[in-house]
Amino acid sequence: MKVKKFLKKIDNLNLVKSIKNSIQLKKKLILHANEINSIIFKIYYAIKNKKKIYICGNGGSAADAQHLAAEFLVRLRPNINRDPLPIISLALDTSTLTACGNDYGFEYIFSRNLEGLANKGDLLICISTSGNSKNIVNVLQKAKKMKIFSISFLGKDGGLAKKISNINIIVPSKITARIQECHIFLGHFILENVENLLTESKSIYD
Repeated sequence: MKVKKFLKKIDNLNLVKSIKNSIQLKKKLILHANEINSIIFKIYYAIKNKKKIYICGNGGSAADAQHLAAEFLVRLRPNINRDPLPIISLALDTSTLTACGNDYGFEYIFSRNLEGLANKGDLLICISTSGNSKNIVNVLQKAKKMKIFSISFLGKDGGLAKKISNINIIVPSKITARIQECHIFLGHFILENVENLLTESKSIYD
């Protein structure tokens, strides 16, 4: 019985600590208000000008990228019906990823796809908790050469990506899970406000 009580106490302490840490990190995003507003309008004007948005990430960040792509293409909020928004995940399919990984190298899986699909005036969104993944660095370099504006959601100190990307939102944490939680919050907030601009709707939080 004592062991169960002890484990319950430890679990509760860890839960409170993790929640507080998550809240503190999200509060720090307020410091990036100007950059977040710029991203919202960049995406809005890209869509209005019939341009496309490309998004990518590794591992859990790849799942976040696909998650956000689905909500752009389908919808985020059940009460807001609008046209699908043109966002494409660069982790296209297993055949493309494995072929590129085998023939050219895993570090080129995103840059190869961007080169084949994107045009000047399109946007690139990268999600990376370290900012040092070679495939993220390579796709940002490719975007720069192609004159494609790049936006990066990063963690830790931003890594190499922060020196290449046009706009960076860096979550200052070394805990991958907390960084990713902030990234998905940012994605949802930005998409919600792009939707508001496109449909002239009010936020559900107003």
